Amino acid sequence: MKFYTGVTDNRWFNHLSAIPNIDEVNFWHPNGRPPFNSAEEGTPFLFKLKSPNHHIGGGGFLIKYESLPIRLAWEAFGEKNGASTFEAFSNLIFSARGREADQTRDVGCSILGEPFFFHRNDWIPMADDFAGSVVRGKFFDSNNADGERIWSAVQQLLLSRDILPRRVEERRAEYGTPVLMRPRRGQGAFRALVTNAYGRRCAITGESTLPVLEAAHIKPFAEEGLNNTFNGMLLRSDFHRLFDVGLITVTPQHEVVVSSRIKEQWFNGKAYNSLHGKPLALLPTSPDDHPRADFLRWHNDNVFEKDDRVA
Repeated sequence: MKFYTGVTDNRWFNHLSAIPNIDEVNFWHPNGRPPFNSAEEGTPFLFKLKSPNHHIGGGGFLIKYESLPIRLAWEAFGEKNGASTFEAFSNLIFSARGREADQTRDVGCSILGEPFFFHRNDWIPMADDFAGSVVRGKFFDSNNADGERIWSAVQQLLLSRDILPRRVEERRAEYGTPVLMRPRRGQGAFRALVTNAYGRRCAITGESTLPVLEAAHIKPFAEEGLNNTFNGMLLRSDFHRLFDVGLITVTPQHEVVVSSRIKEQWFNGKAYNSLHGKPLALLPTSPDDHPRADFLRWHNDNVFEKDDRVA
């Protein structure tokens, strides 16, 4: 099995390692270029600290790589970007890009779930040839000597401390065998993935003004909904609010339904009623990201305020 080792900003690492029980992190890439051509969800992604720390200090499990506007990356992940404020986060990116770079372009985001951070005395030393020749990171293969050494040390530390990702703990009996896992997705990952799945446009209206677009859960996380794209839609903020309070829903056939209460109670809503019965303005390119029928039925049955428009 292959795993990735990314060259890690020490300030990023120090900030995040001090946050207890952190569920996700954004390992950002300042120039917006993917660090690898492809990698499966669940691929281990280890943090190789910069000089003078020539060691592995922790890691996480890849959810997905996305390119995001800097402001959206901050709104999605906040301090999980490795900085305490948006200004500090921006300055880290801009200083890494250089003064002459285009500061308006997107930042690359390797979204990692279930991150872990080792105590300093447990950091894993890297081979000398890594330091001089690797600028961004590299893949290792656990079937090779150095890869096997690093991954065995990582697993031993995970199994010996109270920082066990789910699948590592489940495979305790098979210690030493690398395993791809499907990490839990946090709220930041949900927002980032839904936003890009819908092409940064509102599913109902097609609106593309990003500051007013929000990732909406179909079945709320508090109701055991999932932080997956198929349990979400990107909606304009007013439609998000109406969806959450049950004045708008979407059928499993992806048609918009508007409650008659909007007109009856507030004597208005022409802009909303005009969309009643219309198909969604857009769906994600990948069918795997489409709103799943069972979640839409749940919203129809449990949230939407039924009237004669919905059987």
